[in-house]
Amino acid sequence: MFMGEYGHSIDEKGRMIIPAKFRDELGASFVITRGLDNCLFVYPMEEWKVMEQKLKSLSLMKSDARAFTRFFFSGATECELDKQGRVNIPPNLREHAKLEKDCVVIGVSSRVEIWSKDIWDEYNNASEESFNEIAEKLVDFNFDL
Repeated sequence: MFMGEYGHSIDEKGRMIIPAKFRDELGASFVITRGLDNCLFVYPMEEWKVMEQKLKSLSLMKSDARAFTRFFFSGATECELDKQGRVNIPPNLREHAKLEKDCVVIGVSSRVEIWSKDIWDEYNNASEESFNEIAEKLVDFNFDL
């Protein structure tokens, strides 16, 4: 399980250090793709296969399903860490997440997310303001803190 929040930076070549706590669980190769809320989703290969199966089960007759599947798979790339624990993030993914210098890498259960620090701070501040409302809505899913 991935959890925690780590500040890192991306260099001019698009390389970023993956937190040591995440490296073993990500494995030798993993998938990075466009995520929601202007971040990147990073999946270990095993979790990527689970997501692939879920997306394959969506009906091709529904335009929203086709659009989301295109969005998700067209941005996906298989990556590996170099000897320094860095990943080279492709330009199209850096552009999607607006990654320029300061980044935040967070663990979100079965995946890792990579955020621009500015976007993460803005998202986090907005979410904190509505955290109680969000928690109340989770009760509808039989979730209790």
